[in-house]
Amino acid sequence: MADLNAALYDGAYVFLLRKYEKNQSKQKKSINFAKNNFKRNHSDVPQKHLFFYMSERKVRVRFAPSPTGPLHIGGVRTALYNYLFARQHGGELVFRIEDTDSHRFVQGAEDYIIESFKWLGIKFDEGVSFGGDHGPYRQSERRKIYKKYVKQLLDDGKAYIAFDTPEELEKKREEVKNFQYDAHTRMSMRNSLTLSKEEVAQLLDSDAQYTVRFKVEPGEEIHVNDLIRGDVCVKSDILDDKVLYKSADELPTYHLANIVDDHLMEITHVIRGEEWLPSAPLHVLLYKAFGWEDTMPRFAHLPLLLKPEGKGKLSKRDGDRLGFPVFPLEWHDPKTGEVSSGYRESGYFPEAVVNFLALLGWNPGTDQELFSLDELVKAFDITKCSKSGAKFDYQKGIWFNHEYILRKSDDEIATLFAPIVANNGIDESFDRVRQVVRMMKDRVNFVKELWPLCSFFFIAPTAYDEKTAKKRWKDFSAQQMTELVDVLKGIGDFSVEGQEPVVEKWIADKGYKMGDVMNAWRLALVGIGKGPGMFDISAFLGKEETIKRMEKAIEVLG
Repeated sequence: MADLNAALYDGAYVFLLRKYEKNQSKQKKSINFAKNNFKRNHSDVPQKHLFFYMSERKVRVRFAPSPTGPLHIGGVRTALYNYLFARQHGGELVFRIEDTDSHRFVQGAEDYIIESFKWLGIKFDEGVSFGGDHGPYRQSERRKIYKKYVKQLLDDGKAYIAFDTPEELEKKREEVKNFQYDAHTRMSMRNSLTLSKEEVAQLLDSDAQYTVRFKVEPGEEIHVNDLIRGDVCVKSDILDDKVLYKSADELPTYHLANIVDDHLMEITHVIRGEEWLPSAPLHVLLYKAFGWEDTMPRFAHLPLLLKPEGKGKLSKRDGDRLGFPVFPLEWHDPKTGEVSSGYRESGYFPEAVVNFLALLGWNPGTDQELFSLDELVKAFDITKCSKSGAKFDYQKGIWFNHEYILRKSDDEIATLFAPIVANNGIDESFDRVRQVVRMMKDRVNFVKELWPLCSFFFIAPTAYDEKTAKKRWKDFSAQQMTELVDVLKGIGDFSVEGQEPVVEKWIADKGYKMGDVMNAWRLALVGIGKGPGMFDISAFLGKEETIKRMEKAIEVLG
């Protein structure tokens, strides 16, 4: 028998090795690597379960938002980490809608969430709007399923029915300081543990509203083995008897629905925000109560996204205060009409947002900062996520967008910029728009910033910046510009290469200072002291337009 167990144990490692080789383009790795890798990630799994964990369970993770409003950027990061983990392990990502709180439902929120992920390029394998074999994927459509498991807990003595009214509970809170509905107080309350069977039946027959509470037994140590935080041990004495089901809307609370859905949908890893860590011990107890301990998913609780200052959780108010979005897309509140900015409408590239978010709370262990989505899948390691919160450095997000502008081809940026040029009343060819992009894209963080920066390429200045004119237009500038006009008229090849040696020779022959000539020339063509190289500007404008602008400046500035 021992030999059989050893064979299964080594067979499991061989399975992992083959899977690893496939994910890494069939690179040759030793079986010892597979063993060490598995031990590191599954140190708490009993040896008797090793083969089951490795050969039977395909990695399945889920992202399960509530349709109560726009998707927060922290939720986007959680979904991204789930996506990276699933793809890295050849697994599947499930999209589930947790809408058990019917009072908080917001029309349009579900469609908004789906559209956000389409824009970001985060693809789901199954779930709401994607189909699959584990549906329905909306919790509001799974009422009958939940009732079955509520009954199971009641029948097994793991839960009980509570008839306490809101008024009775409030009165108890006034009487008892820091009141908690738990093993110490439940026997003084109105529930199926203190009432007779006849009283309970009578209340149920009279349609009295009730809740079903989980019966937490005191004196137990609960261990949550977290992939990021290690072993988290909590004593059951501090837990209250959480409500699992409410008769008022015939829906479970998050805690029950979450456990039942994850089990039935065969979720192997639950990757979620740190705010759910206090609920994890209860969830472990629920898995045990249902007899699902052997298939309980691994947990990973991600660090919070903090305010840019580092104190407190990131909120919409921080974005409003400092001028950055906290939602992936622009959100129109159907109740108030308020419009909140989004990363898409603010001009961010989805790749930049994904790259930015990936590094908020996870460190690749190298100096590399720019990652494609495929590169993130290969590099991501859930165990390297930080335990402490990550400051939301929105300026770094802007930097990422600038870097992606530089990474993109001139054609790509020109395709985005051309409609802006047209909307400003300019009929210009795509090729000339592309030329402008080539000269100017390294100067902007967003495509929309190109127009105010380089409109002079398309529209001659009608006025000249007063400060620049005072500093750069000297008493002799008009004379120099008049001479330069004559020089330019005599140039046949008006390209950069055709102009530059001729003009520079003229400056040298005349004994003029290069700065004096170029600064005045720039003011004449641009209207301000900014822009790319002067020969690039004049070559783009062409001889006729260049001379026309110079003669105008000479006339106006004198």
